[in-house]
Amino acid sequence: MGILAECPTCHAKQSIRNKKCKCGLNLDDAKKRNRLKNKDGGVRYWIAYRMPDGKQRRESVGAFEGLDAYSLDDAKAADAKRMVQKKEKRIFDMLPESETTFDELSEWYLSLKSVKRLATCTRIEIALSRFNAVFGHRTVDDVKRTDLENYQEQRLDDGMAPATVDMELSIAKTMVTRAFDDDRIGGDVLKAFRTVRKKLKKGANARTRTLTIDEYKRVVKEAPSHLGATIVIGFNTGMRIGEIRKLKWDQVDRKAGLIRLADSDTKEGKPKVVPINHHVQKVLDDVPRALNGFVITFKGQPITQAGGLRRSFKTACKKAGIPFGRGVQNGITFHDIRGTVKTNMARAGVSKVFRDKLLGHALQGMDAHYMALDEDDLRRAMDQYTVWLDGQLTNVDQTVDQEEKKAS
Repeated sequence: MGILAECPTCHAKQSIRNKKCKCGLNLDDAKKRNRLKNKDGGVRYWIAYRMPDGKQRRESVGAFEGLDAYSLDDAKAADAKRMVQKKEKRIFDMLPESETTFDELSEWYLSLKSVKRLATCTRIEIALSRFNAVFGHRTVDDVKRTDLENYQEQRLDDGMAPATVDMELSIAKTMVTRAFDDDRIGGDVLKAFRTVRKKLKKGANARTRTLTIDEYKRVVKEAPSHLGATIVIGFNTGMRIGEIRKLKWDQVDRKAGLIRLADSDTKEGKPKVVPINHHVQKVLDDVPRALNGFVITFKGQPITQAGGLRRSFKTACKKAGIPFGRGVQNGITFHDIRGTVKTNMARAGVSKVFRDKLLGHALQGMDAHYMALDEDDLRRAMDQYTVWLDGQLTNVDQTVDQEEKKAS
């Protein structure tokens, strides 16, 4: 049993007798901040002990109810508590995860403000509800790697796609990791999640289907107004269906000709600026202005779920004679529009760094460190794409006119 001091600079945990950390920080000066109730830069205390099986365990003093992680007296109290429990062989009292169920852990995780602010919060709730349908009543220390692998196989037998199964476990793993970092559970629980392999092989889920210019025009023609507006915005910007569905007028900077998305509005969690070309501008001019502030609405109401748009897109594809669905030969999905835009931008000669920036993909290699693209750069890249797209649209119109003349 023992008490450790955490260096506020390098976070190394060491003897409380150390006056200086290996990183060079004067620990005595840092401890003075504790006494002055200035925890910014102060020393946090931990206790360390061995479990009956010989494994070493560390706990932050702050994980104990009513104790202050920056108080040495509270650290001594926590150390004494675990010492008594160890002598009395009250092993389960020493394992907080032994009483915590996945339902309780999920309730805590979903209550975090940082999780609530995520654009994918609804998806997280759904994934955890599916996971908890199997594991919710079980304590977190009761679930082993074999249980998680059996869950994967059962979900696949239920007809779920490998990517969906991986996503569900990935979200549960993120929750468990956060709980571990917050000293709510031990490392053995996290180990079970980290050792499970994904079911989807790398690259197996890649899509190569793109929407041709002719198909684009046909499906827009058959689509109801709210869907047609969504398709046009997506085909000209590469925005995700969720970004378009949740788009509000206060995110549209008409003067600058830009759509500005905050980090909470994008899947990648980073702000994004999207230039508005004349096709998107026409949509913005034509759509009715709803009092609720949303750009795309159906009967004046915001579209709260993407499923409605996808079903409407399926119907429009059917009317336009376009195969729809991942499981259909040569089938198209709404998300394929995003891949189409990136492909078409490459055909238009837009460089990769601009394609990645416009669609919100992370810059790779040294580009991530040295490329500082401003709004004018993005506008020029969008103009380059739009000129190419206008030419393609004109060619399709001319071809249709020639075919109609021949038919008559």
